[in-house]
Amino acid sequence: MKFIPRRTALAALGAVATTLLTGPVAAQQVVTLRLHQMLPPQATIPAKALIPWAQKVEAESGGKIKVQLFHAMALGGAPPQLFDQARDGVVDLTWTVLGYTPGRFNKAEVFELPFMSGSAEQSSQAFQEYVEKFAADEFSSVKLIAVHTHGPGLFHTRTPVTGLESLRGMKVRGGSRIINNMLTKLGATPVGMPVPAVTEALSKGVIDGTTIPWEVTPALKVSELVRNHTTFAGDRGLYTQTFAFSMNKASYDKLPADLKKVIDNNSGIPTAALFGRAMDEGDKAGRAIAEKAGNNIVALDAAETQRWRRTASTVETDWINEVKAKNIDGAKLAAEARALIAKYSK
Repeated sequence: MKFIPRRTALAALGAVATTLLTGPVAAQQVVTLRLHQMLPPQATIPAKALIPWAQKVEAESGGKIKVQLFHAMALGGAPPQLFDQARDGVVDLTWTVLGYTPGRFNKAEVFELPFMSGSAEQSSQAFQEYVEKFAADEFSSVKLIAVHTHGPGLFHTRTPVTGLESLRGMKVRGGSRIINNMLTKLGATPVGMPVPAVTEALSKGVIDGTTIPWEVTPALKVSELVRNHTTFAGDRGLYTQTFAFSMNKASYDKLPADLKKVIDNNSGIPTAALFGRAMDEGDKAGRAIAEKAGNNIVALDAAETQRWRRTASTVETDWINEVKAKNIDGAKLAAEARALIAKYSK
């Protein structure tokens, strides 16, 4: 038997021990984050924001973070439960509509008020700064990656909406309590439902039309189901909805410092802008599909738009009075929101 010097034997054992230790440790250093959201993967936000965000995080982490994406509620639950899925650690990350949980994000609701915002990229940056300054407490239960808005909201209907009178009595889907109140003021019958339910509701005649931005119409086949779309004059949409991209706090807290930095570098205003930009580009694509199909796109003129503005203005008054009962100065917050939108619109 060949003699092996004791020092060489110990060195060999040390090498084996090092291999055994570093193998599992290296494997453990890859953190898998599960991201859950409500839309099919080809929809604007998954395709143009969430997937690119995940790829960027993976690249900047040097492969130490892997983001698993679960689309169209693949992990179960309903869209209104997504924020709590992130909060409770059911998953690590979620993207959802804030208006699906009425009365919970009172300060954030200001961005949903009629004719408040226009371009999604500009409004999303404004909304992110607004939340950081005035509504951070509403998101204290999660690690907030970013908030954002969609672009100008409009109508997609079976029969054309050419003025206030033609909307009256229509059953129209609304995505939040603010939007439903606005629809009521405008004379429609609001039907609340999450956006994934719109396709079936239109195809079965449960609703006569829906309020959504252009960007989500392709994924929902809206331009095939209805042939009329009504837009408004000026640089502000009829309404917008607000969204949150959130991370479970414990999932974030247990990351090592270098990986926390990767998440932090992909949070805040630049990420809000990324999501808003995706929405704006999606609006162009969605409208182009409707135009190519030969659909009827009604553009209300400035005078008619002003009638809608006047009629819908009481929605803001209602909101201010409602949040006042919760010790929130709604008038001040509305002014702050408008100032921030103006700041990012320059």
